[in-house]
Amino acid sequence: MNTALLYNLLDVDPADGPAELLHRARGSRHLPHLVLSALAREDVRMGEPARAELRRARTRADHYARLAHDLARSTGVRAIHGIPLAGYYPSGLLRPQASLDLVAPGEAALWQAVVRLVTDHPVETIDVTLLGDRPHHTAVTVRWPAEDPLLDPWYRVDLTTAALPGDHAGVPVRPYLVADDHVECLIALAEAHLHTPAGAELDPLTLLDLSCLTHQPFEPAETAAVLAAYRLAPEAAALLDLAAPRLPLGTLAAVRTALTPELAPERRRRTDAATTAPRPNPRHGTLLRRTVIRHTWDEARLLPAPGSTTLLLTPVADYLLGPADRTTALAALHEWDAVQ
Repeated sequence: MNTALLYNLLDVDPADGPAELLHRARGSRHLPHLVLSALAREDVRMGEPARAELRRARTRADHYARLAHDLARSTGVRAIHGIPLAGYYPSGLLRPQASLDLVAPGEAALWQAVVRLVTDHPVETIDVTLLGDRPHHTAVTVRWPAEDPLLDPWYRVDLTTAALPGDHAGVPVRPYLVADDHVECLIALAEAHLHTPAGAELDPLTLLDLSCLTHQPFEPAETAAVLAAYRLAPEAAALLDLAAPRLPLGTLAAVRTALTPELAPERRRRTDAATTAPRPNPRHGTLLRRTVIRHTWDEARLLPAPGSTTLLLTPVADYLLGPADRTTALAALHEWDAVQ
């Protein structure tokens, strides 16, 4: 990958030069850092403000990589999507990463990782969502400010017990990713496309991600079968069809061909699924209070309360699930506290 590809994907005339390329990149999420790193690799002259911006971006990426490594070693969670995809980028080229995405082997490991983050970082927000019903999966997002919160986005870590959350309709939650790394990266891109509005063009970052996978050793029939098993054949095919006019697909071209027989069966399956009982919507937690860390808790607890109120008590904070009166919820919490 070189700057010629960036000029092409960002629709910039190379004659307009690197300043216009960077200007165009600033209209896309986090792409300026990728463009700056590409220009630095080609020794394009840049001033101290640009160099400082690139240094901060590299520091952020390095921090995410260290976090992923440390949490994997101590809790068993592992990075998905962003960090694995970044591993396929050429040396020195900085893949944009808005967040660190981690999947846990179970709820206990997830909360162990959250406790580590809360203990070691100035975490200001902890958002919790439950996916499904019985059994449910847990998703947690923690955020804390960057060193310069006026210039840089907050740090964000997304942890979940479900690697692939689906669309809460025809595509169910799939907890695990078990495939070669490059196949997992393609699965992650297809899952992201599941949530892209119909008719939308591919963003430049997705195209760059795909360009880094085009020379990987995909086995077409096996890859298509894995995508079908993960219920993502239509999204993978659509992704590759949209990318084909913009970049050579390389080994992914044969994968696209192998996907064709998988498309109709998956669409029929989704149609049949739509006629069965609807899947429960995600339940988002409303923070009631942060707590002293409950080190003896391995998992969160659901606590029924008066009316339709449900409380979610976690090792780090307590939440209200669903619409209910906050005063009633807090009263239920205090009653629970009194008997502990």
